Amino acid sequence: MTKLKVLLLSCILFPISAWADVVDSCGEKVECIEIGRWDVGIALGYGNRTNPLKDYDDIPIYLVPTFAYYGDTWFFENGNFGYTLSEQEKFTINLTTSLSSDSAYFHRWDPSNIFIAGTNKFEPRSLLSSTAPTPTILKAAQEPEIGELEKRHFTYFGGVEAFFYTRAGTINLSLAHDLLNVHQGTEAKLKWLYNLAIEDWKFELALTLDWKSEELVDYYYGIRPGESRYWSQAYQAKSALNTGVELTSHYVITEHWDLLFLARYTQIGDEIVASPLLNEDYTSTFFVGAAYRF
Repeated sequence: MTKLKVLLLSCILFPISAWADVVDSCGEKVECIEIGRWDVGIALGYGNRTNPLKDYDDIPIYLVPTFAYYGDTWFFENGNFGYTLSEQEKFTINLTTSLSSDSAYFHRWDPSNIFIAGTNKFEPRSLLSSTAPTPTILKAAQEPEIGELEKRHFTYFGGVEAFFYTRAGTINLSLAHDLLNVHQGTEAKLKWLYNLAIEDWKFELALTLDWKSEELVDYYYGIRPGESRYWSQAYQAKSALNTGVELTSHYVITEHWDLLFLARYTQIGDEIVASPLLNEDYTSTFFVGAAYRF
């Protein structure tokens, strides 16, 4: 089985986040968020986030809000806060918070299912990418059933991130730890982004490696004894590495209106796929519609 079969969708449009072109400058065709003012946008359309959890519904997306404010050194975007430690021509280093993406599968109104645009002061975290169909994970016949799941709570992550700007794109490194002492887990990400502007079209391609610690994997995908005594012993959580590809593009209609389509594909790590809670080894998201920036 191919580990990552991805069919990228074309014509992907998203105006809400600030864009940087291949030379990281702000010009007539590239919008940057002004320091000292709120940047507010809303997108209306239709989208869907597939849920790899067994017996959990996919998550429909009809509205995508964006709220952002940038000061000289601190910033707020879509529920996350950050502080810039160093900003140079070749790199930027921030202290920042981030949302828990794994809790989104368990809760329909999790913040990650609302602010799907993500957050990023210096490079837009373009959403989503599309994928070719991936076979459903086959489980052994007549496995012991799992009872009603205990609640998996949302948490905030806090840590440090760095951006390195090169001619071949931007490299983003981040390391974050559970701030609310929910699972005491850690996440580390490596992301490569490349932006291209062609007249009124803006495109961004991103490749992502997302490492999750054993504590994080066990909290969300492990089985408690009260849920299944058999599976609490049979499945032993380990740290996992998810891989992803993203493509974002948007087309500017007017100063305030854009057309949009967003897509993301994530191949879930084998250590998570082994959990009896999952029946798919991937998750994908798309959104298509129109966006207004105030």
